[in-house]
Amino acid sequence: MTGLKTIPSPLGTLLLASDGEALTGLWLEGQTYFAAGVPVDAAQRPELPVFLQAEAWLTAYFSKAPLPPMPPLAPRGTAFQCAVWQQLVQIPYGATTTYGALAHALGVSSPRAVGSAVGRNPISILIPCHRVLGADGSLTGYAGGLERKRFLLELEGAAAARRT
Repeated sequence: MTGLKTIPSPLGTLLLASDGEALTGLWLEGQTYFAAGVPVDAAQRPELPVFLQAEAWLTAYFSKAPLPPMPPLAPRGTAFQCAVWQQLVQIPYGATTTYGALAHALGVSSPRAVGSAVGRNPISILIPCHRVLGADGSLTGYAGGLERKRFLLELEGAAAARRT
C-alpha cells in the first residue's frame, strides 16, 4: 500500500512516497514530474518506518551532520533508467560527474539518453542527480530547478557550485 509524507526542508516542502517498505519517491515541491507514478488514492502514512529513516537522513544531510544509513530505496522505471539511477548513487558526496561520463560508464553512446533518465529520477537528493553536470562543467538540467541544484552542490562543498 502506497503511503505519503510531506516534510519541510531548506528547499521547500518535500513529498515522500513509499510502498510500505522502501522509499519510492522524493520530490521537491513544484519540480518536473512531481509525484509521477503516485496513485491518486495514496494516503498520508507519516508513521512508516521508512519515512522516519528518510527524514533522519535528510535532517542530517541538510545540517551537514554525519549521515545515518540511507533508507531502502525502490525507484520504479525502465531497466535503462534503473541502471542510470544505480550509477548516480555511486557518485560520492561533494563530487560531480557529467552525462557523458555516465554514458561511458554504462557503455552507451548517448549522453542525451542518460540525461533523460537522470531527469526522470523519482528519488531526488538521495539518488543524487544534482551531482551531474554538462560536458563543460555547467549546471544543467535539474528537475527541481538550477537554484536548488546549486544549493545542494554548495551544501556538499562541490567545486562545481563555485564555478558557475
